[in-house]
Amino acid sequence: MEDPRPTLALVDKYESWMDGTVVKIDEDDDIVAFVPGKKFKYSDIDEYYKTVNIYKFSKAFSRTHYVPFLEAYVKALGNNEYYEQVLRVIMHLDDSELKAKRLSGQLWYEIDDIQDLDIAESMFLPDDDEQLYRFEARYGGYWRYPSLIDFCYLVNPYYPPKRLLDEMRASFDTLVTQYPSGMRVNALLAAKTFGIDPRRMVVGNGAAELIKSLVGTLTGTVGFVRPTFEEYPNRYVRDRSVSFVPETDGFSYTADDLMAFFAGTGIEALVLINPDNPTGNYLPKADVLRLAAWCGEQGIRLVYDESFSDFADEGGNTLIDDGILAAHPTLVVVKSISKSYGVPGVRLGIAASADTELIAFMRRDVSIWNINSFGEFFLQIAEKYKGDYAKALVGLRESRSELAAALASIDGLRVLPSQANYLMVELTGPMGSRTLAKRLLTERRILIKDLSKKIKRDGRQFIRVAVRTREDNAKLVAAIRDMLG
Repeated sequence: MEDPRPTLALVDKYESWMDGTVVKIDEDDDIVAFVPGKKFKYSDIDEYYKTVNIYKFSKAFSRTHYVPFLEAYVKALGNNEYYEQVLRVIMHLDDSELKAKRLSGQLWYEIDDIQDLDIAESMFLPDDDEQLYRFEARYGGYWRYPSLIDFCYLVNPYYPPKRLLDEMRASFDTLVTQYPSGMRVNALLAAKTFGIDPRRMVVGNGAAELIKSLVGTLTGTVGFVRPTFEEYPNRYVRDRSVSFVPETDGFSYTADDLMAFFAGTGIEALVLINPDNPTGNYLPKADVLRLAAWCGEQGIRLVYDESFSDFADEGGNTLIDDGILAAHPTLVVVKSISKSYGVPGVRLGIAASADTELIAFMRRDVSIWNINSFGEFFLQIAEKYKGDYAKALVGLRESRSELAAALASIDGLRVLPSQANYLMVELTGPMGSRTLAKRLLTERRILIKDLSKKIKRDGRQFIRVAVRTREDNAKLVAAIRDMLG
């Protein structure tokens, strides 16, 4: 209403969650085209603005243009038409005064169905705590939220390269209309990518599917390191779990610490995530191999999750190697391709072990078509982009160092050392982690991981933030700096 222009259509830059009528506008905010849904072209999305369906009409425009054309349109075509079709006709007149007014970050959402309502409710809840809870409980799908920057979920922001995505895009029609191969073929593809015997490899619909199957085979007492990625302990019986909790100030621990603690506990399996989540603590490859050897001597199954190991400064640290697997028959290696390779939407994970009976069981335990065609095609072409992946890891490590230094420069923050694609940060000032997480979401549209429920130690407060692009990292640092004053 404060805009001096008399006749306006409110518009916002097109994003993938929007549907309905869009427009094209020029540098003078003149609407040069109304594009209804049936004439929408995905090749033109960079030029599109979505109509927010809020308009301001001057009295003169209504009297001389809109009402007369509306009446004529109804008379010719009836009532069952979109009112914007009338604007589409008026826009072609030389004396049309209709202008576009662009939004600049204001929140809005169009509600057409129950899913739209659910998203809108989570965006506009007046209770900040309930709003944060709603976002946390979604476990993803954040691309449907305008302008949200996700520092909670952990992926590689520097991979895949555009050329790989273009190759997948070029095969879209085939992939979406064809069945994927079964487990045996996908195991062959994954084994080729990682250079091991296919009999030792099983592919999952994300690592989560394999974790469920693998933990289901464990018996007796199982050892865990806490705090950790809760998917593993949550899948096992609590009263048959033994947890090692580092007593160090920064939650660091060594392979010797683990062997000393679990010796004599009678565990039949040990779960280790390296680098650990959420602390980022890292055990060098040589120490992990010592631990694997010790587990073998003790008859302990070692479940080793190396989903974040590619991000560590130590190169060549994978245990997915025929020689290593053969030398440690009680070892099972799990890896989330979604996290390492930045393709969580494809849903890929792998598990490898010299225990071929275990691998054969897991293959039978999951669905024969557990991988979709896009996941299979990604495995098929991934080997061609190894050089790009290596460069992406270098970029991630540099970005991690820069983000850690920037956060550490803020009074009231202590950044723990990390070798993963995330940082655990302690809040040492008066503001708690929950309060900071709520303010970042409601005031800056930034989602972080509040660790107050995961870590309870002397009232200390921690958050976890993913390493993203330099541009996104700068926004996070600026927002936290402003809020902590």
